Order: sequence, then structure tokens, then C-alpha cells
Amino acid sequence: MTTAPSTPTAVTPARLLHGSVAVGDALPELAYPVTATTVVLGALAARDWRPMHHDKDFAVHRNGTRDIFLNTPNQAAWFERFVTDWTGPYGRLQRMTFRMLGSIFPGDLMVFRGVVTETGVDDTGCGCVAVDISVSVDDDPKTNCKARVALPVTEDDNPWSRSGDRWKP
Repeated sequence: MTTAPSTPTAVTPARLLHGSVAVGDALPELAYPVTATTVVLGALAARDWRPMHHDKDFAVHRNGTRDIFLNTPNQAAWFERFVTDWTGPYGRLQRMTFRMLGSIFPGDLMVFRGVVTETGVDDTGCGCVAVDISVSVDDDPKTNCKARVALPVTEDDNPWSRSGDRWKP
């Protein structure tokens, strides 16, 4: 009987610490196939009842697009997921801005990529990391995002426990 060779698995630290992140680090890529369900459920979650996000006939004939498409809050949620998949549960999103350049439709494979652009510790001792993120379809950028996230500085630090003067998003 032959056995397949063992494949090494990546070991993710229990916590992504601020000191283990450097400018230029790439975040793990996230690729996700968009379906009509992805689009509609995102719109419903945001209570966005506009028909271009759930009615293909309306989107095509009234809006002139090829299909229904992801709305703004849905894209925001995907960016948040991308960042927190990387940081784990102790990463706390501080700021996020993005600019949509094109639409994302059912049948598209959206691919998220990110890179660390800045690291630092603020005057309260909170570790902050800035990342530039893009989501593309067929290597065509659809939305660009800039985010800042707080990461623990030590094993016993937790950005989620910060409030008041100790939290400066």
C-alpha cells in the first residue's frame, strides 16, 4: 500500500502581533466566486431594496448593466472580512475608505489582494497597521481600499479592550 507524502501545513499564530508585520508584507489572497445569491443576500443584509441589486431585468434594461451587481455595503463587508481573515479575532478595524471603479456581477471571480503600507504604535500604545487592498475581476481593478487596523502589541494586549482615551481610530 502506498501513502501520499505528507503535505506541510501552514501554522498560523494564535494572534497576529503588531511586531510580526512589516511594510511590504502581502496579505493572503482571497478569491470568491460571485453568484446571484451573493449579490442578493448582501443587498438584503443592508436593507437595500433598490432593484438593480436583485432584479436582473431591471438592472439590464433600466440601468444598462449586464446583470445585478454588488452594492456598496456588501463590498464594505467583503473588505472587512478580508482584513479580519488576516488579523484574526484580535484585529480591530479602525478606518476604511474605498473607491469603486467598476461593478462586480454574478459569474465573476472577485480576488482580494492587500499589502501593508505602514506600521506604527500610537501615543496610547496601540499597534496600528495600514493596508492597501484591491478587489479585481480578471485582473481588472473594481474597487480600491485603504484600511487601518489595530493589532495587539503583546500576547496579553487586546485592541478590543481599548476605549475612551485609549482608543483613537
